[in-house]
Amino acid sequence: MADDGDGRLRTEGSSDGGLGSGGAGEPPAGAAAAAAVVGGEMLLNVGLLALALLAAYRLYLRWGTRSGPGGAARQSQAAALPRMKRRDFSLEQLREFDGARDPRILLAVNGKVFDVTKGSKFYGPEGPYGIFAGRDASRGLATFCLDKDALRDEYDDLSDLNAVQMESVREWEMQFKEKYDYVGRLLKPGEEPSEYTDEEDTKDHTKQE
Repeated sequence: MADDGDGRLRTEGSSDGGLGSGGAGEPPAGAAAAAAVVGGEMLLNVGLLALALLAAYRLYLRWGTRSGPGGAARQSQAAALPRMKRRDFSLEQLREFDGARDPRILLAVNGKVFDVTKGSKFYGPEGPYGIFAGRDASRGLATFCLDKDALRDEYDDLSDLNAVQMESVREWEMQFKEKYDYVGRLLKPGEEPSEYTDEEDTKDHTKQE
């Protein structure tokens, strides 16, 4: 490579004084290929963005429109419900509060039962987490599973979950305690319910006993 006298560098053996072997106005041979790759990547990114927007729109159609008049009526009905007296629940008793048979919605996390009625747009029959209404949601929350595989018809002691999953269950429990009313315990088979006094019942329901 040498200086050709006018301040430009030329490749040895090149007669046009430019870089490469093409003509004066011709881009290097690899430039066209690089431009094609960049163009292809841009088209791919635009396509992915379009798919993401389409997915978001479908989710809106599925869940967002369900909070119309029917959803508003359920929210209003839920807001009118009095605070639930503290009590304990068997699995069978818990299932009655699924938002369909009863407007109140309960679910259990790590042996604690929470009243999530005010979150009916999420936990109601048509909500994205409606599968957990009236059920023990611990396994589903621990494993990030939102289908029936995460539900058990018998009492679930969670003994097969690993340490990370159990820590996730405890974190979810804390989040529910901060946001929703704690109304009692989920009973193990053969366990007798506690008898709560009026004084206990008037305590802050978000605090664990």
